[in-house]
Amino acid sequence: MQKSVILLISALVVLGGCATRPESIRASFVSHEKYIDLDCSSLVTRMIDTRAELDKFSKMQDTKANVDAATVFLVLIPASKLAGDHEGDVARLKGEVEAVSTAQIKKKCKLL
Repeated sequence: MQKSVILLISALVVLGGCATRPESIRASFVSHEKYIDLDCSSLVTRMIDTRAELDKFSKMQDTKANVDAATVFLVLIPASKLAGDHEGDVARLKGEVEAVSTAQIKKKCKLL
């Protein structure tokens, strides 16, 4: 009984160290001033490119979270603790999307 309680507590501690799901990652602050000199067409292109990059890194982060869930059960160590994850990239790109969107609003561009 005591051994199973220790194992359960250990598992909960390890699970707390797993890679964060992309939807739970908060955007980093990025100033819209960085984009304010771009015209509306350039802002649309930037938004499309940034969203595509965010989607790519979000999928990679989601894969890390899935791998962590599997490896925790096999070896009790999240794989992302050994190889890293893409949480910083996802946060930065979410901030970039917000900044481009704000620049589009301030310039009264047509939003996507």
